[in-house]
Amino acid sequence: MKLLEKRLFYVVLFVVVILLMSGCATAPATLSFIQPHENTPQVWPTEPEVARYRYVGELIGEENFQSTSEDRKNFVAQAFKWLVGLTSKKYQPKVLQRPQNGLVDSDGRILVTDVSRQAIYVFDKKNGKLDIWEMAEKNRRFIAPSAIVEDGQEGFLVADAELGMIVRLDREGRPQEVFADEIVVRPVGLVRHVNTGRIYVADVREHNIKVLDADGVLLETWGYHGETIDAFNTPTYLSLFNDQLYITDTFNSRIKVLDLSGEVLKIIGKRGLYVGDLPRPKGVAVDTKGHVYVMESYYDHLLVYNQEGDLLLPIGGSGHGVGQFYLPAGVWIDQENRIYIADMFNGRVAIFQYLESDMISSTY
Repeated sequence: MKLLEKRLFYVVLFVVVILLMSGCATAPATLSFIQPHENTPQVWPTEPEVARYRYVGELIGEENFQSTSEDRKNFVAQAFKWLVGLTSKKYQPKVLQRPQNGLVDSDGRILVTDVSRQAIYVFDKKNGKLDIWEMAEKNRRFIAPSAIVEDGQEGFLVADAELGMIVRLDREGRPQEVFADEIVVRPVGLVRHVNTGRIYVADVREHNIKVLDADGVLLETWGYHGETIDAFNTPTYLSLFNDQLYITDTFNSRIKVLDLSGEVLKIIGKRGLYVGDLPRPKGVAVDTKGHVYVMESYYDHLLVYNQEGDLLLPIGGSGHGVGQFYLPAGVWIDQENRIYIADMFNGRVAIFQYLESDMISSTY
């Protein structure tokens, strides 16, 4: 009985505190990129070379959202959690587990697919909150969401590799319809051409690229299983730049660049043991200056190439510190040329800022 009375006292006290605070303006939570305090380089390359990239920070989960009235926020949150029992072992904080890919949408939200959490994390800067989208259909959860793109109709398309389908969500993450299922087997890469509305899908199981129209109708299928110039061996990630499709041909250790008719324009990278080679390439993206970014997961590097396929700069190495990665997966870029890296087994998204320079002509 005494315990119950004590709890009731604290409940009343908590309500009084909330009422007192309600008369004060409460600043909304803001999205901040976490920067570990380490004695490691924050720019690449280091002096005496000219810096081309700066480390911005990382996304890990709800800890990225902070209030200007931090003490008040922490007190209220901790008091509330204690009262309702959220500080017990059952309470699970909202943190990234195994991020795989993502995008920055037209509202500035950072959306991250997480194959371990089986969900999509939505870092909403404007509204100061973290949302988690779990449902692929009304009665079916995501299992392995691998890629997400805006659909051009105020919603999103999400490829789930394990479900073997692409689904459409509305702007708030509510399931709308199955966009494609019988024509894809294990979709991993997904990209949409803004002007034509066509959707390009990397089907890992069938070793090909499928081209769909805006309604999910199959228009073309490119490639087959093999090692020749027109073949693929486990294509995974995709990116579009200047009407050119960049495809990570993972087990062929290369990036293939195709035009919109499916013709091979060029090959970037090769199998090898040196930095700049691509034994296990994963994510691929191209910034507004034409730099090509490839996540090399075997040696845990972000590799930067020019349009000719020359290596400009490697960033990384295996580890948990700033500028290090542990089995990285996808990479994507926003309109400000920030590079977002799904550092999968470090459970974070690492963010770098490209520093304006005439890097495109550099060779290093």
